[in-house]
Amino acid sequence: MRDDQTEMSEDDERPPADPAAETSNKSRSCIDFGEFHSPFPDQVLENVLENVLFFLTSRRDRNALSLVCKSWYRAEAYTRSELFIGNCYAVSPRRATERFRRVRSVVLKGKPRFADFNLMPPNWGAHFLPWVTAMASAYPWLEKVYLKRMSVTDEDLALLARSFPGFKELTLVCCDGFGTSGLAVVASKCRQLRVLDLIEDEVNDDEVDWISYFPETGTCLESLMFDCVECPINFDELEKLVARSPSLKKLRLNRYVSVGQLFSLMMRAPQLTHLGTGSFSPSELVPQGDQEPDYGFAFATCRSLVCLSGFREVIPDYLPAIHPVCANLTSLNFSYANINAEQLKSIICHCHKLQIFWVLDSVCDEGLQAVAATCKELRELRVFPIDAREDGEGPVSEVGLQAISEGCKKLQSILYFCQRMTNAAVIAMSKNCPDLVVFRLCIMGRHRPDHITGEPMDEGFGAIVMNCKKLTRLAISGLLTDTAFSYIGTYGKLVRTLSVAFAGDSDMGLKYVLEGCPRLQKLEIRDSPFGDLALRSGLHHYYNMRFLWMSSCRLSRQGCQEIAQAMPRLVVEVIRDGSEEAANDSVEILYMYRSLEGPREDAPNFVTIL
Repeated sequence: MRDDQTEMSEDDERPPADPAAETSNKSRSCIDFGEFHSPFPDQVLENVLENVLFFLTSRRDRNALSLVCKSWYRAEAYTRSELFIGNCYAVSPRRATERFRRVRSVVLKGKPRFADFNLMPPNWGAHFLPWVTAMASAYPWLEKVYLKRMSVTDEDLALLARSFPGFKELTLVCCDGFGTSGLAVVASKCRQLRVLDLIEDEVNDDEVDWISYFPETGTCLESLMFDCVECPINFDELEKLVARSPSLKKLRLNRYVSVGQLFSLMMRAPQLTHLGTGSFSPSELVPQGDQEPDYGFAFATCRSLVCLSGFREVIPDYLPAIHPVCANLTSLNFSYANINAEQLKSIICHCHKLQIFWVLDSVCDEGLQAVAATCKELRELRVFPIDAREDGEGPVSEVGLQAISEGCKKLQSILYFCQRMTNAAVIAMSKNCPDLVVFRLCIMGRHRPDHITGEPMDEGFGAIVMNCKKLTRLAISGLLTDTAFSYIGTYGKLVRTLSVAFAGDSDMGLKYVLEGCPRLQKLEIRDSPFGDLALRSGLHHYYNMRFLWMSSCRLSRQGCQEIAQAMPRLVVEVIRDGSEEAANDSVEILYMYRSLEGPREDAPNFVTIL
């Protein structure tokens, strides 16, 4: 990184141009020189540039443009309304708010992704407090906040709700630290709230009826997602809220909402386009002789539905109720529905427009073959394990993967958990689905080879990086030698995110990747035989990366210290798995990231910053 561009400069505060003054200047120019000459050509060019920049939305384009010269740097900052911070410790809130002064939307990310798999000790950091405090004074017109893997408290949410009178959208993804008390404050104070989306968060039950805190008159709600909230809700208040929210298009319910209650909500909100069904089972047995609601009629009433999810405690007998909307579905999430192949086939055969499909591996290869036969427009597939143990049976295999590759040739993204795989099936996918952008194959057993030939999985993953020219994200597993990493370094020129588990022979494997993948931004490695030599091979590239995570590898404290000394703008965190001091020089977890601020000040005692 160029030294003169790493420091974020303060924007110039320029008052709006005065038309009268401009006219006066023009008149003087005409009188003095007989023709018009702009007295401030650079200022005019900046004004024109600012007007053009208002139409430039890609943050990568904006970042590139800001590096052209100082005036473009200032103009880009002055016109940016959306701020994206991929690592909350890469820049301080003060620096960000001083440079970008007209921001209305903030995206902020905290902990690395491996925190989702309990690989990071709790209370590591990523606190929202310093950010919301800075934004409260700098951005009174803020409208949108999106947080991912951040630690958020009820007090943070209260400050947010009080500070931004025009606040409209709050999305929290994989966040923790807050509860229903904080949600109640947001619901009551943010009178213009359009979006409240809680996605895979850990929400504390404070025994507060947060649903009842929304305005008693009509609301602006367009999206309400709370399927991750693991506590009962006041259904009467929810029903009233839905009834007085005519703009509501997206609603995702938690498992405490029964299928009978779902029927009532759907009848009140036929305009829904996205629906998370809740449990999709009755809250109690229907007395004999009583007639259940016609659930199919409720779905038929919601003619605009294109996205279905939920089904958390599904009773398969209720599944036919969704038949009326299947033909229009573009997204279907069965990742919580423990259903078998026959039950899936009765649904999937109607879903010809499906583009996104998430499912449990309980549907087996047979279920995936049914998907391949019907869903010719499929772009994204995720197959999750119902049993994530390494020694589990694994009901899906190379048979299902190959069927998908042959039937869904428009596929762009796949996440596939399995226990056994073959090179032939992966090679077939690379040839049948050349538009793949994301390929994540998770063979759950450690060091599993091609289960037919016994060979390493090198050739399969090699084919993926060779034949899928648009590939930007790759996750590899199974028995892999340094040859697979050589393929990635040679052909994976667009790969930005690489996840590695239980793979490789030696330091050369990681060296191939770090020296061969110029666009690599995020590198996650666990339980692999890479040590200090491999780590040093990336010195030329670490400043260009967002982060490097290595856990249970062969790193030493001395090797990590050498990296920290060679790269002063890189934060090198050594994380102990527990509160005890390490007994030797080995490093359990290494987390490195670039930062304009240097070491953070809120590191817990199990984190040592070198």
